Amino acid sequence: MSINDELLGLARNIAEKAGHLLLDRPASWDLTYKSTAIDIATQMDIASEKLIVNAILAARPDDGIIGEEGADRTSKSGYTWVIDPVDGTVNYFYGLPAWNISIAVKDAEGAVAGVVHAPTIDSTWFATRGGGAFLNGVSIACNEPIELNRALISTGFAYDVRDRVNQLDYINHLLPKIRDLRRIGSAAVDICCVATGMVDGYVETGLKEWDLAAAQLIATEAGAIVTTHSWRGMDLTVAGGRSLHGQLMREIPA
Repeated sequence: MSINDELLGLARNIAEKAGHLLLDRPASWDLTYKSTAIDIATQMDIASEKLIVNAILAARPDDGIIGEEGADRTSKSGYTWVIDPVDGTVNYFYGLPAWNISIAVKDAEGAVAGVVHAPTIDSTWFATRGGGAFLNGVSIACNEPIELNRALISTGFAYDVRDRVNQLDYINHLLPKIRDLRRIGSAAVDICCVATGMVDGYVETGLKEWDLAAAQLIATEAGAIVTTHSWRGMDLTVAGGRSLHGQLMREIPA
């Protein structure tokens, strides 16, 4: 077994354990407010990150860790884990599906293994660098080629409502030119849906490393292009098959 496969196996095992924890939803909520009053974390985000961090360190004590809820550990081994203990916290809080646990492992060149585990929709996406991408063990590939006027595009919106004005600008520009728009509520699942061909493309601003690390590897291994560039003072992420990605990049207003 290669080191990448070994790391992926550990990541999948830990993600499944975190999923079991999170499926036992609490009777009441202890909310923490982060960047804005609508950007929340629950006690379950904290508990999930603690479970994941403890499991990683028990197996690989010299690895680094970057976590959305504050885990920060410098690597001594050359490998760093990038974790989002609950991606789609608002979905989780409201009892909506598609929240997930996102875990990636990276070296100096980028992600080498990644898993996005979404237990409420019975979906586990995973990939290793150079090893292809899979959904529930079945090989996946993005839709290619797709013309813009036949493209189903997913997106999300910023917690800082001031950023939504700019986001609505590219949505208003794209909407008359595409098949339709979807808003799932989880960046990792959105990008994995591109990887699986459940949607054709994805556009969103403001993603963090823990939102992207696992899903970007999965989508890339499925043949998609995933890029992030500066746009109006924000980071804009665009994902899609090669032909659609180019069309989306050309259509996004300056």
